Amino acid sequence: MLKTSASFVLASLRGSTYRSVRLAPSLAAALPDGLFEHPAGSCETGMSDRISPGVMHCGSSDSTDHLSKVDPVMRRLIEEIGPFSLKPRIRRSPFESLARAIAFQQLHDKAAESILRRFIALFPGRRFPRPDELLAMHMRSIRKAGFSRPKILALRDLATKTLDGTVPTNRMIRQLADEAIIRRLIEVRGIGQWTVEMLLIFQLGRPDVLPIDDFGLRNGFRIVYRRPTMPTPKQLLQYGERWRPYRTAAAWYLWRATDRAKAGS
Repeated sequence: MLKTSASFVLASLRGSTYRSVRLAPSLAAALPDGLFEHPAGSCETGMSDRISPGVMHCGSSDSTDHLSKVDPVMRRLIEEIGPFSLKPRIRRSPFESLARAIAFQQLHDKAAESILRRFIALFPGRRFPRPDELLAMHMRSIRKAGFSRPKILALRDLATKTLDGTVPTNRMIRQLADEAIIRRLIEVRGIGQWTVEMLLIFQLGRPDVLPIDDFGLRNGFRIVYRRPTMPTPKQLLQYGERWRPYRTAAAWYLWRATDRAKAGS
């Protein structure tokens, strides 16, 4: 599996990065403008989902009300940060989002964006190639666009697994529970659980995702709860049980706390 870098996944979901913080290895350098930067009151409704119907309702205070009730420290943080206003982006298919994630692995943003532009240019008239078109393209041409051999193999595996139904379509993914999505997508070469968790949060707007392996999230917890050492993923998971079914909002606030500390406020 290709190693997850600090700055590829969320940048790939939007095509740019949130640059006010730099944490590694975490999502901090990859937090996308318009997803993590949040003008007060700006919120978009997430897609409906038969498994998890409470997907990011615009203007709803259910998540912050719950977190404030069960966790006094989180209540104070919410009061300091302000409204929860994550804006999921659901326009891209899982195939495109994951292909872009692969492109951004282990690369700086500008380099990855340049490679993606050359790659897309191989398919005239397309905003982004279809899986069958990717498979039909000669590997040498993709290599000339700037992709390494491991990434080309990952892209081809992604395309193959999209065509065979392992990677769901936008319509299909709405009907799947979070764990089912994770199980299916990590079958793709080069895609790990953290990558899928970022997709669940920032593209699908799922309300109860807690990426316990994310460094920025764990650091935010350390700061907010005044811990002398970084919590382990297991400790964060155990503490986060009280935040269910709104762990995404808790994660969002902890990321904001990390951002705030980094800015020196």
